[in-house]
Amino acid sequence: MTAFLSVETSLTGRRWIGPDAGQDRLAEAMAQATRLPLPLCRILAARGVTSDAAPAFLAPSLRDLLPDPLTLKDMATAADRLLRAVARRERIAIFADYDVDGGSSAALLLVWLRHFGLQATLYIPDRIDEGYGPNVPAMTGLAAAHDLVLCVDCGTLSHEPVAAAKGADVVILDHHLALETLPAALAIVNPNRQDEDGALSHLCAAGVVFLLLVEANRRLKAAGKAIPDLMALLDLVALATVADVAPLTGVNRAFVRQGLKIMARRDRPGLRALADVARMDQAPTPYALGFLLGPRVNAGGRIGQADLGARLLATDDAMEASRIAALLDQLNTDRRGITEAVRIEALAQAGARGLDAPLVWAAAEGWHPGVVGIVAARLKEAANRPSVVIGFDGDEGKGSARSIPGVDLGAAIQRLAAEGLITKGGGHRMAAGLSLTRAQLEPAMARLAELLGRQGAGAMGRQDLRIDSLLATSAATVTLLEEIENAGPFGASAPAPRFAFANAQVSGRRIGDSHLKLTLSDGSGPALDAIAFGAFDGPLGPALENPGHRRFHLAGKLEPNHWNGRTRVQLRLDDAAPA
Repeated sequence: MTAFLSVETSLTGRRWIGPDAGQDRLAEAMAQATRLPLPLCRILAARGVTSDAAPAFLAPSLRDLLPDPLTLKDMATAADRLLRAVARRERIAIFADYDVDGGSSAALLLVWLRHFGLQATLYIPDRIDEGYGPNVPAMTGLAAAHDLVLCVDCGTLSHEPVAAAKGADVVILDHHLALETLPAALAIVNPNRQDEDGALSHLCAAGVVFLLLVEANRRLKAAGKAIPDLMALLDLVALATVADVAPLTGVNRAFVRQGLKIMARRDRPGLRALADVARMDQAPTPYALGFLLGPRVNAGGRIGQADLGARLLATDDAMEASRIAALLDQLNTDRRGITEAVRIEALAQAGARGLDAPLVWAAAEGWHPGVVGIVAARLKEAANRPSVVIGFDGDEGKGSARSIPGVDLGAAIQRLAAEGLITKGGGHRMAAGLSLTRAQLEPAMARLAELLGRQGAGAMGRQDLRIDSLLATSAATVTLLEEIENAGPFGASAPAPRFAFANAQVSGRRIGDSHLKLTLSDGSGPALDAIAFGAFDGPLGPALENPGHRRFHLAGKLEPNHWNGRTRVQLRLDDAAPA
């Protein structure tokens, strides 16, 4: 395939790949059949959407996309047990993971139960002292004081802790990869059980919990009883879906599209307070969920008090929400400093080891376990390789791993655990966690590199940059941006479209320490503003700050820029190449 605009090696070392002739023909035919704008049709064609399916794709609805909850195994048992606990006013505990998905899942249940006048006990383990998932002391204590323990976003691999919960029923609502043998819980609702067909494997835990509540509401309604408003809970499902980087396909598109509308109403005290401290002055977007709200909810579980995020999302007290949001905002600021220090050390260590192997990894004493996942993501982005970052406290190491498309990291980590090469580990295709000793470190990483190499991880070079369409600067209008938004929401497995602008004259100026503000013009009309974050951490900043008379091809994603009550289009720059 010929490189798009003949860009074989861009400033960041990537080859540009554009739409093929077949996609162009499909897009043109769709534009004629549907009267939709051609740039939008090109986006739809690239995603495999046909002309007939385009109207439904552009307006995803829960009515059309919500699956029957009973297609998931153990769902009927879980719904029956939850409703029995409500009817008998039993003592209920919720054991949740400490991330956004766990906190949102817990909040869904807490808010739903509050409708019936029930106050469940919330338990979120400390990341450092207890680690991920149920543990024997916690489950023993919860079972002694409660009739029902709901484990959300965790529990699928917790055989011993579930067995220790004597005297209480345990229901697991999770989405992490399961082994062939499941814990002895009353019900395990998980689309990633090995005996599931995988049709709903894209759900995060909050999506699973929402389906449980749909089934519970359906049974209550059939019995003629008043039911909570589940549509009002979709803001929590949307937040979890985006922050957990769940694929924005199928029902997840409807969850996020509808959830953003609910969030825009600012009815939930916790999210309203969090948006205020994050200085969000516009309607929420997937970007805001993933990069403004999500990290702040996560901050408590990373370096502070583990239950802060869930409490914020569940509270109906505006004053409490403001207090927790302010604390999480400060913790997030602290977390960024810790993350940057670990990132610099980890990148240097991994670089010295080499970034072209099937696995990129780094480990050191004292690295905070709350930030190793973020740093692993940074290593993955730098090398386009699966990555692992591990922090040791004496002989015990806790790490996080991140993968790239096409490489199943979770299964490989589970293989290490089964072979006894690590103390424990698990996750899903794109992310996983693990614990190990210092003696296990080198053998485990060597074996993991071997397993990932068999999946082709080591054969991958720097990712090609995919371009959806060529655009003139005069065509980058607010109207076009609104039409593009109809194809969203954009995120994991549904990237926002990337446009190229050819042979543009560029002027740039440095913003802060590492960012670059640009204007570009191709002579077709008004100049287009652009922003390149972190440009001076790589080759884009030095090349584009003072380009002189040289012209460039530029590629990036269009986004709104709100300023002084006006909305303009700007380009978020991904790459550039000499014209």
